[in-house]
Amino acid sequence: MLDLSGKVAIVTGASRGIGRGIAVMLASRGAHVVAAARGENAASTVEEIEAAGKKAERTTLEVTDSASIDAMISGVLGRHGRIDILVNNAGITRDQLMLRMKRDDWDEVIATNLTPAFVLVQAALKPMLRQRSGRIINISSVVGQTGNAGQANYAASKAGLIGFSKALARELASRNITVNVVAPGLIETDMTKAITEKAHGDWTTQIPLGRLGTTADVAAAVCFLASDEASYITGQVLAVNGGMYM
Repeated sequence: MLDLSGKVAIVTGASRGIGRGIAVMLASRGAHVVAAARGENAASTVEEIEAAGKKAERTTLEVTDSASIDAMISGVLGRHGRIDILVNNAGITRDQLMLRMKRDDWDEVIATNLTPAFVLVQAALKPMLRQRSGRIINISSVVGQTGNAGQANYAASKAGLIGFSKALARELASRNITVNVVAPGLIETDMTKAITEKAHGDWTTQIPLGRLGTTADVAAAVCFLASDEASYITGQVLAVNGGMYM
């Protein structure tokens, strides 16, 4: 089992779905997880982790507010003195065909899915540089690789994370800081569970492995990239999509 004992890991968007799955699995591998989300939304994630006898704490974070990000990073450093793993997972969708898409829908998705990764990484880099170690893992999407009708804003934000990560990986490699991307495909979450049975079947036919992924599938990829076993991997996109895009 990958051992992350003694590592401090921040996970944004940790209240539900993929973010919650990542937080829980990182903690199960021994990391002290800082579960970040709006308000007290990550409280149940922390309760689940602590119920399993692992370590976690909740922190309030508004990813579109730079002051909130700075306060969170300062708080983590004040309590723990280090940041070892940063998982940028928070994201939203505002789907619409291009001709009907409002400028606000574009701005909001970019401001939530892409810009916070820049602000969070910049804030977390100082302690990582001092440590001469760190793992930055950005959660993209298969849509950022393939595109998807009605999701120009979302696809742009997720593709942007890939380019951002590759540039960072080149900048930071000499300091023993790796930067990688996990790009999930269709994952079983509250959102996908709400679709009709027919639509679910239609989606599944697009996936060579014949099923939707689970949050655990994505979390396992993140844990690997966060571990010492992945120390020679940087600037890569790990696709967790069941073969949907190769």
